[in-house]
Amino acid sequence: MKNLSTILVLAVLITCGATFVRSDGSDHRYNEGDVVPLYANKVGPFHNPSETYRYFDLPFCSPGDVKEKREALGEVLNGDRLVSAPYKLEFRKEKDTEVACRRKLTKEEVAQFRKAVKKDYYFQMYYDDLPIWGFLGKVDKEGKTDPSEYKYFLYKHIQFEILYNKDRVIEIGAKMDPHSVVDLTEDKDVDADFMYTVKWRETNIPFENRMDKYSQSSSLPHHLEIHWFSIINSCVTVLLLTGFLATILMRVLKNDFMKYAQDEEAADDQEETGWKYIHGDVFRFPKYKSLFAAAHGSGTQLFTLTVFIFMLALVGVFYPYNRGALFTALVVIYALTSGIAGYTSTSFYCQLEGTNWVRNLLLTGCLFCGPLFLTFCFLNTVAIAYSATAALPFGTIVVIVLIWTLVTAPLLVLGGIAGKNSKVEFHAPCRTTKYPREIPTLPWYRTTVPQMAMAGFLPFSAIYIELYYIFASVWGHRIYTIYSILFIVFLILLIVTAFITVALTYFQLAAEDHEWWWRSFLCGGSTGLFIYGYCLYYYYARSDMSGFMQTSFFFGYMACICYGFFLMLGTVGFRAALLFVRHIYKSIKCE
Repeated sequence: MKNLSTILVLAVLITCGATFVRSDGSDHRYNEGDVVPLYANKVGPFHNPSETYRYFDLPFCSPGDVKEKREALGEVLNGDRLVSAPYKLEFRKEKDTEVACRRKLTKEEVAQFRKAVKKDYYFQMYYDDLPIWGFLGKVDKEGKTDPSEYKYFLYKHIQFEILYNKDRVIEIGAKMDPHSVVDLTEDKDVDADFMYTVKWRETNIPFENRMDKYSQSSSLPHHLEIHWFSIINSCVTVLLLTGFLATILMRVLKNDFMKYAQDEEAADDQEETGWKYIHGDVFRFPKYKSLFAAAHGSGTQLFTLTVFIFMLALVGVFYPYNRGALFTALVVIYALTSGIAGYTSTSFYCQLEGTNWVRNLLLTGCLFCGPLFLTFCFLNTVAIAYSATAALPFGTIVVIVLIWTLVTAPLLVLGGIAGKNSKVEFHAPCRTTKYPREIPTLPWYRTTVPQMAMAGFLPFSAIYIELYYIFASVWGHRIYTIYSILFIVFLILLIVTAFITVALTYFQLAAEDHEWWWRSFLCGGSTGLFIYGYCLYYYYARSDMSGFMQTSFFFGYMACICYGFFLMLGTVGFRAALLFVRHIYKSIKCE
């Protein structure tokens, strides 16, 4: 197993290495006058990060023969569509108000630009793999209350300021000249001279540290204070509540053990009560065992995926603007870990005395991928209708299908065969009776839904502060690089999920309700439902996202992510509950 983990990490590192930022000059060294690659990437509304379009979908100056940059899988999944930009920025060659092109904008093109400026469109470029951002224009609202009186202007002069160290590019910034604009207010033909200025300055910053500018933005003192406050708040809350629950549980369990020990020494005909009373039913296998085993296998795979992603993040693979590295890692690791899902699911299904392991294996393969595929089909159709860069090209879809067919499915089957042949028996400290006992009538707050609400609230309260920063990074333009803090939050989440599930399982068994299998899974995974609830709050209260495409992308893909969290944390909760139940029933004498 250790060798398998090592091979998996090496495979992912090699694959992600293929998506590391890279220039046409692979060593990033240039002589004076050399052409440094400048690529225009995409444009789109600033507040709708998923709604991006190709740069030349707007009537910008075209360099003539527009060359598309060959992109890796992760870059395409990220919506990047790099093409040669209309500006020429030779190494250490300054330019002052150079004309890129002169264009006569038609009424339709003016209306197109005006609509873009009205929606706060930004552009993104890459110069020697360093990102450049800027807005297309501005809206003059000064002294005007009626929107029909607003004036719209398009920037036509971009000023580049580039820092270099010897023969390497270190940093680039782009400013738009607010005085050099084109009036777009009226629908009429206008002349536009698109210009640019290039200034070079020398710096002592080494090439190896040129990305620090972007990673340090999330490590500023006031941001770190909030992060550490989040950690401390979570830790204190968790320690107090888990300590409180642990004390109660240990005291109650100790009393239970003493009571049951005294009962064994007393008369044999004394009636049993509490969780010992149901010792003949507690290890009775759950209903829908095939679905339960599939959920357990998928959750285990997603947990493994998350651990490997954290490993790569902590060693620095996902540095800012490493285009597509995260998406590549997700696709590759998910494909390579499908064997874990097959093995865990089929092995557990056979332990539960299941017979149709092939159906169980198919269910495991479709349990997470099925909803994700259906969501992708719908959202990709929406993106195609919008002509957005989020729409995957046919070739990329073929590559993903091939990965699933040639890697994911075979590994899933191999894992399933290995699980079927593992011959591991389910370890139950107590024998299961032939007929199940009737479960007594329970108050409403002991039913599944209220228990799930109680179980999900505590883990969610431990992570909700950090959730804002993650959402602002995934669904915004904030950079997130403090993976060490995120990993601590993840560990807290796992500990709290495990502990609250164990506590609720004990109270359920004490009420003589022996159907704890599904309940422990649902309670453990209920945090995923709370995260989806937070999505609603974030969308309406903390973001300015709008439009059908952005809304469908946000809620569609977040539904898949929260469903993944549900499966992963449900598996964690069930595993913790299983260990606990085995321990307490092993500690008493069962008839």
